[in-house]
Amino acid sequence: MTKVKEASTNQLNKNRALNVCPVTYTLGKIGGRWKPIIIYNLLGGTRRYSELKRLIPAITEKMLIQQLKQLEADGLILRKALPVVPPFVEYSLTGSGRALQKVLEAMVNWANSERESVV
Repeated sequence: MTKVKEASTNQLNKNRALNVCPVTYTLGKIGGRWKPIIIYNLLGGTRRYSELKRLIPAITEKMLIQQLKQLEADGLILRKALPVVPPFVEYSLTGSGRALQKVLEAMVNWANSERESVV
């Protein structure tokens, strides 16, 4: 992966937009194809890695691991490695992650109404 040039105009504009625009900030945290789906599946409670993989069959293992790491770094999910044999990991939402429930429900409602109007 290419190193990001921190002093570039593009990077400065991106950082400025993240700090000024709440929509840009939110999309920076949960934007993309997989993050909202992962968060939505964690709204039902704590899940093991294998459960998430089964619930989101189209995602590759590499992408799931990458997205989980980003969500953890952004403080939206907690990762708990349990010291058992064989070892396994559980994921759950933080308070910030749970606070996205209404946002995701609004997205579901909007999508359902849009699909009905298109058909």
